[in-house]
Amino acid sequence: MSGLSARAVTSDADDPLAGKRSAFVLDDVVYLDGNSLGALPAGVPGRVEDVVRRQWGELRIRSWEESGWWTAPERIGDRIAPLVGAAPGQIVVGDSTSVNVFKALVAAVRIAGDGRDEILVDATTFPTDGYIAESAARMTGCSLRAVTPAEVPGALSGRTAAVLLNHVDYRTGRLYDLPGLTATVRAAGAVAVWDLCHSAGALPVGLDEHGVDLAVGCTYKYLNGGPGSPAYLYVRAGLQDRFDSPLPGWNSHVEPFGMRGAYEPASGALRGRVGTPDILSMLALEAALEVWDGVSIEAVREKSLALTDFFLECVAEYVPRGRVESVTPVAHEERGSQVALRCPDAGDVMKRLIERGVVGDFRAPDVLRFGFTPLYVGFVDVERAARVLAEELR
Repeated sequence: MSGLSARAVTSDADDPLAGKRSAFVLDDVVYLDGNSLGALPAGVPGRVEDVVRRQWGELRIRSWEESGWWTAPERIGDRIAPLVGAAPGQIVVGDSTSVNVFKALVAAVRIAGDGRDEILVDATTFPTDGYIAESAARMTGCSLRAVTPAEVPGALSGRTAAVLLNHVDYRTGRLYDLPGLTATVRAAGAVAVWDLCHSAGALPVGLDEHGVDLAVGCTYKYLNGGPGSPAYLYVRAGLQDRFDSPLPGWNSHVEPFGMRGAYEPASGALRGRVGTPDILSMLALEAALEVWDGVSIEAVREKSLALTDFFLECVAEYVPRGRVESVTPVAHEERGSQVALRCPDAGDVMKRLIERGVVGDFRAPDVLRFGFTPLYVGFVDVERAARVLAEELR
């Protein structure tokens, strides 16, 4: 056993989160793609069967009240809240990330008020956020300007209405300065909208602590909610009475069963609801979130950094020099929970890794992405992944 292999065994033995691995359905594959789709929590299949067979099959329409279907969006939002540093009553679950980005961005422009007619969008963002920002700009009569997060302070002006940013870059795993950028945007009189898809469930976010205005995120990555599980929308308590959604629906009406012709929004985060909730995936997500019982996000962050540090060390030791280049920052304060390695034949390399039981993913044109979910990834997994990667790159 090599020195790194021995260290991996010792680190797993000393890991306070090691027991959480048994809460997931796993095999002998090293699964490092939780930044795209989290592993299946073991309690989800039984819960989904109950929802289908008993709640839907037997109780039927009664389940909206008796099984709590109607209140699921805000109840599950409160379950997510501690993981992103939010007090209860500020998060509602439902719709997709894209839909929630649209709601948040248009509402941000409306909150900013007259005289502000420009939206700034992260130039390095996941493409959909850019598409949505362009559509929101057209709808609100704003111009759209793409800037990098580092350029935001210099780009802000009296015209800036809203700024859409990613907490973690989906390609490189770079962690951006949410506290600093939020304060800068707010000081300029604009509204900050944060996309938390690659940070929620992997590291502390501190939405309330840092005065974030609006935030959105998916639940199928580090929150392990399942493929296409519903996203969430955070509306800071102090802004909720000014949140004017561009998608008003009967579910966000103050009197949803009144069937009134005129729309009057409900109070609180419920304003973010639109139509009938997707109950099957919603309740699968609720069951998945139970794996977080007794887990602190700080402990997750500590292990995440240890895992990514160890992976980078193993890659440096095992992989032939010059064969790959890490594009993920070394500094902890600038790193999310993934490592991205650049190599010319990344697509073919990832295919071979998957064939050998090491699952990451590929991002064009030349990036190998490895996501580290601390609840179920161990140090032995990390050492094995680096060793197999080295063998395929030789």
